[in-house]
Amino acid sequence: MQSTDLGSREEGKIWHRKPSPATQQGVIVNIIHSISGYHSKTIRFLNVAFSSSGDSLLAGDHQGNIYEFDLISNRFKLVQRTMQACTALAFNLRRKTEFLVALADYSIKCFDTVTKELVSWMRGHDSSVSSISVHGSGRYAVTTSVDTAQLWDLDTFQRKRKLNVFFLPLSNTIISCFKDNSIFAWEFDTLHCKYQLPSPVEGSSLRYKVFAATRDGRVLAAGGKSNQLHLWCLESGHLLRIIQMPTKVRAIRHLEFLPDSFDGGANQVLGVLSQDNIMRFINIQTCKLLFEVGSHEEGLGTVTICPNGRYLAAAMENGSLSIYSIQALTQEVNKPPPPLFKVIDESSRAKSDTGKLTMRVISGRPEGPWKSKGAQIRTKVLRPQPDVSHEDKENELPDGLNKKRLQVLLRAFGEYPTKYRMFVWRSLLQLPENHLAFSSLLDKGTHLAFVHLQNEYPIKSRKLLRVLQRTLSALAHWSSIFGEMPYVPLLTFPFVKLFQNNQLICFEVVATVIVNWCQHWFEFFPNPPINVLSMVENILAHHDKELLQHLMSYNITSQVYAWPLLETMFSEVLTREEWLKLFDNIFSNHPSFFVMVVAAYVMCSRTPLLRCNRKEDFEYFFHHRNNLDIGAMIKEAYHLVECTPADIHPRRILEDFVPLTKGQYPIFNKYPQFIVDYQSKERERIRQEEIEYLRERQLVHELEAKAIERRVEDETWYRKQELLQDAEGQRRKILIKEEEKLAEQRRRLVAVKRELKVKELQLLEATRRRFLKYQQDQREMELKRLDDEIARKASMRDQETTTVIQDVEMRQMELESHRKRFEQKLVKEQETVTQKVKEDLDTSRQKADIEKNLLQRLIAIKESGEQKAQRVRRTHSLGFRNQSEQAIGPLFTERLRDLRASQTGQGDENRQSPGKTQTQPGNICLNDSSPVDSSAPFSLDRQREDLDTRERELMAEVRQLRQKLTSQARTKQMPQPDAQWSN
Repeated sequence: MQSTDLGSREEGKIWHRKPSPATQQGVIVNIIHSISGYHSKTIRFLNVAFSSSGDSLLAGDHQGNIYEFDLISNRFKLVQRTMQACTALAFNLRRKTEFLVALADYSIKCFDTVTKELVSWMRGHDSSVSSISVHGSGRYAVTTSVDTAQLWDLDTFQRKRKLNVFFLPLSNTIISCFKDNSIFAWEFDTLHCKYQLPSPVEGSSLRYKVFAATRDGRVLAAGGKSNQLHLWCLESGHLLRIIQMPTKVRAIRHLEFLPDSFDGGANQVLGVLSQDNIMRFINIQTCKLLFEVGSHEEGLGTVTICPNGRYLAAAMENGSLSIYSIQALTQEVNKPPPPLFKVIDESSRAKSDTGKLTMRVISGRPEGPWKSKGAQIRTKVLRPQPDVSHEDKENELPDGLNKKRLQVLLRAFGEYPTKYRMFVWRSLLQLPENHLAFSSLLDKGTHLAFVHLQNEYPIKSRKLLRVLQRTLSALAHWSSIFGEMPYVPLLTFPFVKLFQNNQLICFEVVATVIVNWCQHWFEFFPNPPINVLSMVENILAHHDKELLQHLMSYNITSQVYAWPLLETMFSEVLTREEWLKLFDNIFSNHPSFFVMVVAAYVMCSRTPLLRCNRKEDFEYFFHHRNNLDIGAMIKEAYHLVECTPADIHPRRILEDFVPLTKGQYPIFNKYPQFIVDYQSKERERIRQEEIEYLRERQLVHELEAKAIERRVEDETWYRKQELLQDAEGQRRKILIKEEEKLAEQRRRLVAVKRELKVKELQLLEATRRRFLKYQQDQREMELKRLDDEIARKASMRDQETTTVIQDVEMRQMELESHRKRFEQKLVKEQETVTQKVKEDLDTSRQKADIEKNLLQRLIAIKESGEQKAQRVRRTHSLGFRNQSEQAIGPLFTERLRDLRASQTGQGDENRQSPGKTQTQPGNICLNDSSPVDSSAPFSLDRQREDLDTRERELMAEVRQLRQKLTSQARTKQMPQPDAQWSN
C-alpha cells in the first residue's frame, strides 16, 4: 500500500508509482500529514468531499488546512488555510471552483480553489455544523447542526429559512425528520407539504439519526442507534422492508448509496458505517453482504463516495486519509445493464412471500431463518447455477456479460452504447490488467527504436506523443520484433488516442489485437504478410472477379489495396465514430472477421475503383477518407462471412480468440527470429560502428579544430605585433600633431580669456548702470505713490470735515427743537406742581374745618370747662394752619426759584464758555448754538433722564416736608389724655 506524507508541501504528486488497488484490498493510496521538528506530530484529517465529476476531492484537517486532490492528474495542492478545524465540506455544484467549508466557530465560508480567496461568509448557527447538503442545481444549500438546519441561497449567500431537512438527489423535494420519527416531504419552491410517511413499526425502538436516498429519489434508507435499517418507498409512502444488520452492529453512524452507471439511479448497493468504524456494503434487494471497508485496527471516521462510484475517500481514525478503488473491492459495481433478450427458465420458479417484511443480511453461505417476537423473517438463499455446456462457458464473459447476447444486441443496433463501449470492449477482450508486468515493461525506459519518434511522427499533443512512445517501447520490450516493424506506430496510434488516459488498458488492447487479429502477419518479415493478403485476394476473386481483374490490369496488388487498411487499422479511411462502430463488430466476432472487413471495404468501393486507371489514384484512395456507408460495409462483411466457401475462408487458417494471460504476458515469438535477431544484431553493429565512427570523427574534428585554433592564434599574434608597430608609429605622429594643436589651442585660449575678461567687465558696468537706474525708478515710483497717498488722505479729510459740519448743523437743529420742547414741558410740570400744592393746601384746610367741627361738638357737650379747652384748640388750630401755610409757601417758591436759577445758570454758562463745554461733554445747554467738534459725545435721552430724576427728587422732598409738617401739627394739637380727663 502506497503511503504519501504531505509534510510542509503545498503541492505535489499524490502517488509516485501507479497504484494497484486489487492487491492492496482496494486501497489506492494512504495520505498522512505530519509535521517534523522538535515535537513531531500527525495532523488528523476530519472531513472529505468529492466534486460533482468525482475526479477530485477536498480534505480538511483539524488545523484548518484544506487540500484538493486531483485523482486524474495525480496532483494535490493546498487551497486554503482557515486556521481552525473544519466540521463539514461540500463543493459548489454551480461554480466548479468554489467550495463550502463549515468551521469550528459555527460559521460557513465559501472559498475559490483557483484564486484561494474568500468569496462569502455565512453566519447563523448556534452550534457546530455537521453536514452540508447542496441542491442539484447548485443554487441552494442546507447546513445542518444539532439543533436546526438552515437553507442558504448560494447566489446571494443569504439565509432564506431555518429548517430541519435535507435535499433529495436531483429533485426539488426536501425531506425533514422530527424527534418522533415522523418524516415529511416538502416542495422546495413553495415549502408546501407534499406527503407524510406513516409511523414505523409499532414497538420499534429505532430513532432515526441518519438517512440516504437513491439517486432517482424513490427509496429512502433510515437508521439510528440500532442494527436495523428501514427502507421507505417515497412514491407509495410505504415501508418496503426492515433490514437487520449483523449482531456486531449496534448503531449506524452514516448511510450512503453506491452510485451505479447501469441502474438508472435506482441504486441497489448501500454502504452502512457502524459504531465499530467498519463500513459494510449490502444489496438492499438480496440483503447480501457484498464487502467491507476498514477494520478494528484501521477504523473509518468519516466516509464519502464520489458521484460516479469509482472512489471512496475516508478520514481514518488514526488521522490519515485513505482513497479506495471501488472497482477493485467488488465487481458488482461494474455489472452490465440487463439484457434486452431474456430466456424463460422453467427451473427458476421461486415463490416469494411478499408479506414477510424483515430480512437479515447474509454474507457467504445461507443461514437459517431468524425469528423475532412479532414478525416472521424471510431469508434469501442463492440457488446453485444450473449446468451449462462448453459453448456457453466460452460465450460467458467477465462482469456478467454474454458474448452471444452482445452479438444479438450488436446486430440489432449496429453498435454498442457510447456510455458502455469501453466496458464492453474490456469484457470482450478479457483484459487481465497485469499492473506489475506492465510496470516492469515501463521501468525499462524508452526503447532505442523509438527515441526519435517525434521526428518521424510530429504529433502536436505532447501527452499523446509521450503515451505513444511509452506504449511502443513496452511492445518492443515485450517482443523484439515490434521494435523492427516500421508500421507498428500506425497500428498502435488509434488505440493510443482512444485510451491515452489509461496506458495499461491501451497496451493490453494493442497486445490482444496483435495476438488475435494480427495472426500470421510476421511470418514473412520484413515483407508484408503475403499469406493474409492472399486471403483477401482469394475472397475478392470469389465474390467480385470483375473488380479483381480491373485491379490486376493496372498492376494493383493486394499490397496497394489491402495492406494500407490492415497496417493502419482503418484509421486513415474512417472517422472516429465509424472506426468505433467497426471495431465494435470486429471485437465481437472471430479474428477472421477483420479480413472479411478489408474485402468488404474494397468491394463496397468498386464504383470509384473501376474508374481509377493510375496507380497514384489507387494509392491515394486507400490512404484517405472516402464517402462510404459504414453500415453497408459491415453488412457486406457479415455476408462474406456467411457466403465464403470453407476452402478459402480465413477461419480455416486463423485461430480462435485467445485472451492475454493473467500475471505475466505470454511469450510472442511468431516471427522469423533469425531475421529479427540478424536485423537486431546488424542494427546494433551498425549503431556501434556509427558510434565508433562518430567518436573518431569527433576526435578528428577536435584535432582539426585544435590545429586551426593554433594556426589562427599564431596568425593573430603576428598580426597583433604588426598592428602594434604600426600603431606605435601612428601614435608618435599623432602625439606630434596633438602637441602642435595643443600649443595653438593654448594661444587661442589666452585670447579667448582676454576677450571674455573684457566682456565680463562690460557686463558688470552695464549691470551696475541698470541697477542704479532701477533704484532711481523705484524711488520715483515711491515718491509718486506718497504724493498720491497724501492727496488721497487730504481729499478724504476734507470730505470727512464737510460731513462732520453737516452732522453738527443737523444736531444743532435737533437740539434747538428738543430745547423748545423741554421748556414747554418744564412749564407744564411747574403748573402741575403748583396745582398739586394748592390741592394739598385745600385738603389741609378741609381737615382743619373738620377738626374744628369736632371740637365744637365736644364744647357743646361739656359745659364751661370745655369752652376753655375749645378756645385752646381753636387757637392751636389757627396757629397750625397759619404756620403750615407760612412754612410751605416760601419753601415751594424757593425750590422753584432754585430750579429755574440752576437751569438758567447752566444755559448762560454754556453760552459764555464754548471751549469749556467741549471739555465737559456732560454740561450741554439747550440754547447753545455754537459749532461743536464731532468728537464731543452728548445725548438728548440723557438730558431727559436728568430732568426726570430732578423732578422726582423735588416731588419726593415736597412730599417728605408735607408729612413732617402734618405730623408736627398733630403732635401740638392733641393734648395729653391724662390732663384732659383730669380737667
